[in-house]
Amino acid sequence: MPVALTAAERHRLKKMAYGRKTPHQARQRATIVLLAARGRSNARIAAQTRMHVDTVRTWRGRFAAGGLSALADRRRSGRPVSFTPLQVAEVKVLACQLPAETGAPLSRWSCPELAREVVARSVAGSISPSTVRRWLKDDAIKPWQYRSWIFVRDPDFRPKAARVLDLYARIFDGVPLGEDEYVISADEKTSIQARCRCHPTLAPGQARAMRVNHEYDRGGALAYLAAYDVHRAKVFGRCEPKTGIVPFMALVNQVMTTEPYASARCVFWIVDNGSSHRGEKAIDRLTTAFPNTVMVHTPVHASWTNQIEIFFSIVQRKVVTPNNFSDLSKVRDRLRAFEDRYNSTAQPFQWRFTTSDLDDLLARLDRHTPADRQENPPSPWQPDQPPKRFRS
Repeated sequence: MPVALTAAERHRLKKMAYGRKTPHQARQRATIVLLAARGRSNARIAAQTRMHVDTVRTWRGRFAAGGLSALADRRRSGRPVSFTPLQVAEVKVLACQLPAETGAPLSRWSCPELAREVVARSVAGSISPSTVRRWLKDDAIKPWQYRSWIFVRDPDFRPKAARVLDLYARIFDGVPLGEDEYVISADEKTSIQARCRCHPTLAPGQARAMRVNHEYDRGGALAYLAAYDVHRAKVFGRCEPKTGIVPFMALVNQVMTTEPYASARCVFWIVDNGSSHRGEKAIDRLTTAFPNTVMVHTPVHASWTNQIEIFFSIVQRKVVTPNNFSDLSKVRDRLRAFEDRYNSTAQPFQWRFTTSDLDDLLARLDRHTPADRQENPPSPWQPDQPPKRFRS
């Protein structure tokens, strides 16, 4: 049976026959048609492709009758359906309920547990976890995953967060910051442990990850306090036995006694509501020690607005994990060395969350916040009055 190809069909068949990602069967069928278009007989094609002559005759005839679409597999009836649509729906409904609501002593569902529960409830006589997983995948239901959330508890959340975001954009109280005004983001990273592994760490190799022994001896823990200049991308850090007012003020003194901060017109310190720098007393303490400073608190439960947390995540990934230090002095040396390395190449973080994004976020939260919480929000730990702008 003669086969004639158009230019488009020839191009498509060549891509099928020589494509790296083409399935093997599709590649064979395209090769048969291309050879047939050259006028070769079925027997010769079978010998060249090492396929049975009946196979060559079948696909040659299908293409001649139906074109490219005829090279696809025909629909088959398959085996009878084992589960009804109602059973499938009942399994999905069960997966969308908390286990505690159904009486199961579980915190969340897994596919094996769902399959076991379906059989126990006589929804189906028997069912495999893979079948349950396939059904849930159709509707993107993943009951084994969870995300935590929290209501906004600070009644002044919006103005406090907006003040911080404006400082990142070099604006305070609607006025652009001057060249001699700086923004510092500060906080503490607690409980950095010195874990001495019982066996040496093995370096990575070809097809082998770095190997760290699980057993270790404890060598104590320390707190890492850091202050980050938001617009100059410079970090000041220090290690202390524990956190507190005295260690935090030591960090402030370390920064404010160096230039350009010592002679700056104003230095804004962005901090969260930790006990070392919480409330009006912390503001008075800072301004008494350094009159050219302004302490700005983030809202309660909103440390994510503090850029120093990004630096701490970098420290966790690059310095602390995996933790393998013989004693605390090694931890201090590593942190100090990393500060120098970071400061030599650091660029300011590309902070893209603006006050417009904040308004959109609060609008979405309002749609999920019960009315009673909106009317009677709990009071924060300490009142946080807007700081005065220091300009002479």
